[in-house]
Amino acid sequence: METTKVGIKEFRAGMAEYIASSTPVAVTRHGQTVGYFIPTQGSTDADIAALKQASKTLDRLLAAQGVDVEEVVAEFKAVRKPASPRKKPKATAA
Repeated sequence: METTKVGIKEFRAGMAEYIASSTPVAVTRHGQTVGYFIPTQGSTDADIAALKQASKTLDRLLAAQGVDVEEVVAEFKAVRKPASPRKKPKATAA
């Protein structure tokens, strides 16, 4: 199954076409893949089958790139940890 690569702005602009398509889309930002969009259409059974197939495809793509899913999850969690609260700048009167 062929995957189309598009930038995030192009993906947002063409969302309707990508939803109507049956081709998975690799969404990129500054040349790096940040996510995959896998359109599903039809009945619930077909949706589940498509998701299972997409999952297998994603597993193969990640393995081919040498990506350790557990490392990615750990990095994601580390980045998402709440930082110390930032103070908002005081508004100045004009």
